[in-house]
Amino acid sequence: MFEIIGERINGLFHDIRDAISNKDPKPVHDWAIKQAEAGAFWLDINTGPVAKKSEQAEIMAWLVKTAQEAVDLPCCIDTTNWDAMEEGLKVHKGKALMNSTTAEQAKMDILFPMAANYGAAIVGLAMNEKGVPKSADDRTALAMELVANADAYGISPVDLYLDPLVLPVNVAQEHGPECLEALRQVKLLSNPAPKTTLGLSNISQKAPNRPLLNKTFLAMAMVCGLDSAVMDACDEELVDIAATASIILNQSIYCDSYLKIFRQK
Repeated sequence: MFEIIGERINGLFHDIRDAISNKDPKPVHDWAIKQAEAGAFWLDINTGPVAKKSEQAEIMAWLVKTAQEAVDLPCCIDTTNWDAMEEGLKVHKGKALMNSTTAEQAKMDILFPMAANYGAAIVGLAMNEKGVPKSADDRTALAMELVANADAYGISPVDLYLDPLVLPVNVAQEHGPECLEALRQVKLLSNPAPKTTLGLSNISQKAPNRPLLNKTFLAMAMVCGLDSAVMDACDEELVDIAATASIILNQSIYCDSYLKIFRQK
């Protein structure tokens, strides 16, 4: 079943930024509940730019605990601060999702052992110190490095979410088809296959018609093997597309009330 990673508990948003500054749990509780009711499988938790690096670990722990006070959903701990990542993992209830490591060896050697130690799933980005490759083949080669290193640390492919990294269509239009092809290819890298994910709204950054771009790309990516996405869980039409694509792709059992069932999963 397709896994929605609700994007809204992020310090980039003014209400969450204010909640962090005031240690006010209500906005975090409200968005956790809204996203859970809308069909989110994970809650993405990101401190955003409001926090100084020295404060991010404490804030991440507070956000994770506060979100899980409101709903019984796991969190996607989204940070490039490894101390904050670990503090979030320490207080997390159940299996967390770490977001993320690149295919840079130094980062894999820190984050894969952390994932193994805390029994967490982890997102692997198909990029290294040279940046995001253009071709599907090069993206897949980096994904293979992530699969191999995860295996070396005892992490199952079903706990590895590979992200081929979509870039905005208005500045990197040629990357779109390569990203879709990479989604197809990474599903062949192991048995069982690794999972896949994307930051869905990246496709439409700074472009007009953002909702249309996001919805169209979601359906196309699911056909190519997308298992999850960081996305707006409260966009009803977007969630309807995810639910309907899951039915058409025979990933969920059809019933007349499948839209309601998808949100109750």
